[in-house]
Amino acid sequence: MQEHILIVDDEKGILSALSGVLEDEGYTISTAGTGSEALKKIGNDTPSVVLLDIWLPDIDGLDVLKEIKAAHKDIPVIVMSGHGTIETAVKATKLGAYDYIEKPLSMERVNLLISHAIKQQNLELENVQLRRSVEKSEEIIGESIPMRQLKEQLRIVGASNSRVLITGENGTGKELVARSIHRESQRANKLFIAVNCAAIPETLIESELFGHEKGAFTGATSVQRGKFEIADSGTIFLDEIGDMSLNTQAKVLRILQEQEFQRVGGNKNLKVDVRLISATNKDLPAEIKKGTFREDLYYRINVITLNVPPLKERRDDIPLLAKHFLKEIIREQGLHKKVLTDEASQLLKEYDWPGNVRELRNLMERAAIMVQRDRILPEDLAIIGKNGRQNVTQFINEKHESLREARAHFERLYITERLKENSWNITRTAEDLKIERTNLHRKMKMLGIEERRENCQN
Repeated sequence: MQEHILIVDDEKGILSALSGVLEDEGYTISTAGTGSEALKKIGNDTPSVVLLDIWLPDIDGLDVLKEIKAAHKDIPVIVMSGHGTIETAVKATKLGAYDYIEKPLSMERVNLLISHAIKQQNLELENVQLRRSVEKSEEIIGESIPMRQLKEQLRIVGASNSRVLITGENGTGKELVARSIHRESQRANKLFIAVNCAAIPETLIESELFGHEKGAFTGATSVQRGKFEIADSGTIFLDEIGDMSLNTQAKVLRILQEQEFQRVGGNKNLKVDVRLISATNKDLPAEIKKGTFREDLYYRINVITLNVPPLKERRDDIPLLAKHFLKEIIREQGLHKKVLTDEASQLLKEYDWPGNVRELRNLMERAAIMVQRDRILPEDLAIIGKNGRQNVTQFINEKHESLREARAHFERLYITERLKENSWNITRTAEDLKIERTNLHRKMKMLGIEERRENCQN
């Protein structure tokens, strides 16, 4: 597809010369001799780039620029003038012009500016598409009553500028909730900076949050901006804030009170405007009583509290989440398509998920890799034994040297549990597993599962 260039100038000689050169470069060209004609043409067929003369017979070129950017802010406009001044160039830039070029025109420079403008426009379009893709992948999944209530709260809270404290167990998706609040806010086009307070050593967290000056400590060979400074005008998310030391808590409190701070080793006050969202899996009022969390900071960060329910309190969402994760993992890793059967989904709903959403995603990743069929069955999810639930987290987190080893371990675990359920009766177990009795014997021998002769009934 050829890029479309609109040239706006009241001098026919310039229109003709520019059109000829740019057509030779492969562009589709349209022209306008007045501002009103240009605006009409843009309304009918949006160009890739506009070359706009400042001096037009009917409307001032800067006014035309204003109207173009108001209706089509993504169109790059290159302003041209034969009576250029620095003041005019500054005004044009402030109004959103991509660049400013003086007459007589250098055709080499015009070509270069158009090429750069189109590349930048394409890059910005790719960024928008990427952002939409990321936002879709960060969508909060769930239609249960607790999640519908949470989504409604997010919609209301996001529109405000208030500080938010997100509570909930590990793995429930507190950062996902924080990102959703940011996307719903007036700061959505600014940065979202996430900091895991529990993952940063105590000796480094102040430098991480507030930055440091050159020479502030051994290894500080240059000035470094901190997370608060980087997040200026945007949102900063302090995850696991309950693990922050009292000393660091005091400095965070000062930022919230005064909206300013100093880098480590510095003496200059730096002002910032950030929205703070915090999260914790701890009972902060209990931590206050123990003296490990500042009461004054708690009341500063806890303007609005949102609680993310654990997975066991929204079981109806489990199949929906599992299918979402399975589809996402298969796409990301280029695996062949698989579907989760209704029976397998029901099995997932019966488990308590101590690791919450994170644990469920890990299990679906394991299933997506290990299961070679196009359907994931209950026997592929060795979760529930007859006499109680097994620890899926332990199985998922165990390290295996290869996929074959992991699959063997999986089968050994599952077959052993089925044998236990059937009091080591080989025939009944084979019927449960829907395989021949001789095949079960062969599997047991291959996997090193020894029969318990004292209880065995063949």
